[in-house]
Amino acid sequence: MSKFTNSITKYKKSIITLFILITAACGILTGLVTVNYDLKDYLPKDAKSTQALNIMTEEFSDDLPNARVMIDNLTVREALDYKEKLAAVDGVSSVTWLEDAVGIETLGSVPLEYLDQNIVKNYYLDGSALFSVAIENGKEESTVKALRALIEDSALQYAISGDAVNTASAQAMSSSEVLKAMAILVPVIISILIISTTSWLEPVLFLLSIGVAVVINMGTNLIFGQVSFISNAVSPILQMAVSLDYAIFLMHSFNDLRQEYEPHEAMKRAIKKSASAISASAATTIIGFAALAFMRFGIGFDMAFTLVKGVILSFVSVMIFLPALTLVSYKLMDKTKHRAFFFNLEGVGKVLMKINTPILILAVLVAVPCFLAQSNVNFKYGMSELSDVSVVAMDNRAIDEKFGSDNQLVLLVSKGDAGSEKELCESLSNVPHVTSVVSYTTSVGSEIPPEYLSDDVSSMFYSEHYARIILYTDTTEEGDEAFATVQTVADVAAQYYDTYYLTGQSAVLYDIKTVVSTDTTIVNLIAIIGIFLVLLITFRSLTIPLLLVFTIETAIWINLSFAYFAGQSFNFIGYLVISTVQLGATVDYAILMTDRYLHKRKTLPKKEAMKAALGNKVPAVLTSAAILSTAGFILAMTSTNPIVSELGTLLGRGTLLSFFMVICVLPELLILFDKIIQKTTLKLKEKRRD
Repeated sequence: MSKFTNSITKYKKSIITLFILITAACGILTGLVTVNYDLKDYLPKDAKSTQALNIMTEEFSDDLPNARVMIDNLTVREALDYKEKLAAVDGVSSVTWLEDAVGIETLGSVPLEYLDQNIVKNYYLDGSALFSVAIENGKEESTVKALRALIEDSALQYAISGDAVNTASAQAMSSSEVLKAMAILVPVIISILIISTTSWLEPVLFLLSIGVAVVINMGTNLIFGQVSFISNAVSPILQMAVSLDYAIFLMHSFNDLRQEYEPHEAMKRAIKKSASAISASAATTIIGFAALAFMRFGIGFDMAFTLVKGVILSFVSVMIFLPALTLVSYKLMDKTKHRAFFFNLEGVGKVLMKINTPILILAVLVAVPCFLAQSNVNFKYGMSELSDVSVVAMDNRAIDEKFGSDNQLVLLVSKGDAGSEKELCESLSNVPHVTSVVSYTTSVGSEIPPEYLSDDVSSMFYSEHYARIILYTDTTEEGDEAFATVQTVADVAAQYYDTYYLTGQSAVLYDIKTVVSTDTTIVNLIAIIGIFLVLLITFRSLTIPLLLVFTIETAIWINLSFAYFAGQSFNFIGYLVISTVQLGATVDYAILMTDRYLHKRKTLPKKEAMKAALGNKVPAVLTSAAILSTAGFILAMTSTNPIVSELGTLLGRGTLLSFFMVICVLPELLILFDKIIQKTTLKLKEKRRD
């Protein structure tokens, strides 16, 4: 450690230069990192919908329809012409319309009014044509813009909706929203830090040290090739919020030691003194984040490694870059000193001790109901609520009002048995919520061999090994009806074929639901066990880890139960992430409070020790909680993505609940179990813990 600290003080300018160069390089690399907005890409490879998509990619030339385009005031002939124009747009891999359902020969020879109106009304109604469009993955934003421009040039009324449109909207908003969130968060953090420090320059140094780590983290995401849209939006904010404490720990130690030592010596000692506290704080946060990597749903792995890497980089920056930066600017720090703005909280211990007993009783009473409530919250698995964005919402409503909800499923079965295919399609047409079935046998007829037709027609339905059947349903993308329809379609297919594959947005979300139902238990258990072990090692006590985990877990249960009692649902990602992030990030508050109490308990009675601990640590915990909760609420306010917004709300509210539990419930638990703690804690030589 001495060699390490000596190197920092000796080569401080070189360290600053190196970090600046690395940050600049990573800032450039950040623009090269691909952001993935498609949740289905994170499903396990053995999921049925994933296998179906892989088969379609390998054997079929066109993609699954993921957008609906409605154009008003068109004749059938004009609609056919527009289908060709839409198909010619860059990024559009296929367009499906009425002639694909009834056959081009039939549409050309039979008057519209003599066709099956149950099929016709899904594509053409009162002069409005509805096209199903497949947009290539990764080209959603540019393709949707091109489609809008094409139709607007014709001065026709139109509307576009669908999963690809939602993704395009998210892509358009993503980068600007991260910058917007940072633009709001940074001034707020500076204000909080100014109140809690005594130098105008200190908050700037804190933010520079963590900001450098954030940029390096975002740039080094290039090693993964791509990151999920959730990691891209959440990790910079979370990394900054949870790791600012490290910088505060180090600087407080430095300022204290400067009263006895010259700046360079004070910094060496400050690094040594604060290293264990910063390491312990980082360890609990890392364990909470790392638990996400055990999800089978790949987005957990994506978030875990992005966030863990960010915390490690913040730790490195605080232990190396911040000391070097401080040593070249401490004179300016001295010149920018100001009086302490933080109001005196020494008497807060007395006030809290008077109300802690009834609050503890209340917490115990609500713990079980809240645990049961959060276990029964209804989850959402998709991003359909992105349509809340103005233009997308209006277009979606316009199409639904005229044609109703339209949710497509694609079934792949073995090619070669036209009779079984025909019988299957007839059975599928009788499944509740299936409005139409489009296949070779329904569009062309089982009597006509595919080789008698052009490749353009036959390739829509047949590949070398598989027959493709497209089902149109009137359910939403997810929910009980949608998932029941997916299961029924699969059951019907199993009656005719031993091997089949089903995909489509509802099928993908159904698979996500199936996968994450096991992820929930595994991730929570790993996070709790990991942090319990850290607490066990830190305090060498069997009782203290139980009390601390109970304190934070109760705050998590209360936080997640809000949705149940309000009759709402939220995205499963928010549930999984907050269960680990809130535990890993806010258990530090409980550690600080407990550590101070045990230190004071050596010389004071238990109640007096707790009063002193509260008066000493509430300001520090309040500062940290204010920063983290503010980061969460700003995420919620600035993001139009419902998953990110919900996660922000859960983080902001959860942090406040953890803070409340640590200052109101944990103190009473420590006093109540004081004798048991003494008996179950390994006795060590007297060692002052700071």
